[in-house]
Amino acid sequence: MSLDIRKVTATIGAQVLGADLSRPLAPEEVAAIREALDVHKALVFDDVDLDDEGQQAFARHFGDLTTAHPTVGAVDGAPNVLPVDSERGRANHWHTDVTFVLNPPQASTLRSITVPPYGGETLIASSAAAYRDLPEPLRRLADTLWAEHTNDYDYAVPDEEIDAERAAQRARFTSIKYRTVHPVVRVHPLTGERGLFIGGFAQRIVGLSAGESRKILDLLQAYVTRPENVLRWRWSPNQLVLFDNRITQHYAIDNYDGQPRRLHRVTVAGDVPVGVDGKESYSIEGDASHYTPVATPDPAPVAA
Repeated sequence: MSLDIRKVTATIGAQVLGADLSRPLAPEEVAAIREALDVHKALVFDDVDLDDEGQQAFARHFGDLTTAHPTVGAVDGAPNVLPVDSERGRANHWHTDVTFVLNPPQASTLRSITVPPYGGETLIASSAAAYRDLPEPLRRLADTLWAEHTNDYDYAVPDEEIDAERAAQRARFTSIKYRTVHPVVRVHPLTGERGLFIGGFAQRIVGLSAGESRKILDLLQAYVTRPENVLRWRWSPNQLVLFDNRITQHYAIDNYDGQPRRLHRVTVAGDVPVGVDGKESYSIEGDASHYTPVATPDPAPVAA
């Protein structure tokens, strides 16, 4: 094994060279990739020779797979693969994948299928760096907050752009309504790091009005999306990006003039988030058992 891990920015992101993802990985390779993911939050693999089955096999090295999505259809014949296709909507809003369910995915893989000649980058932000950036009074406040996450709106289709086709997309997206309460500060189960666990599906702070909630969420979100905390990745053909969905957010930039852009996403089942007080997230509405099993992570080390 000769993996070469090269940082892309000081805060988030690394390229991984020397890994042949088209074959089963040795345990020491999986451990090295997992360690790099814990450190860098997002990993990029170039020149991957993978089809949908190969992408799923790679993702399975890190745990059981979810199905493609709780409410959105999968690739034909591949129930664990979600087509991230510009023709089906554009996720140009900051979010963490599927946080409206009780146990969102622990990790996401994205593989480039069709890349526009320009634009179409994916931004990935470190919510751990955002938490570290908070002034101490804000950090103490955030540690105590819980937020309700819901899919009862479509982050990929703004209200002002709704037409009949997009109204149908929205209806599919919300065909099962989910409401789940997560800690605003999540403790990572493997590293013990704290990160801001918010993003586009977080709609209300428990105990506060919608207006008050929005002000606080916007304030905290501004730390997540600081340029210093963001990896801006320009896609090339045959690339795969693996990111830790427990401690990042991402955003697909709609800057490619409506040209075709398609990625395939495969996600790894996650655990139930835990806050700094040791309490777990809880569900208010919606059963996601058809979408994801609940992972049981190794105990986190004691944070310094």
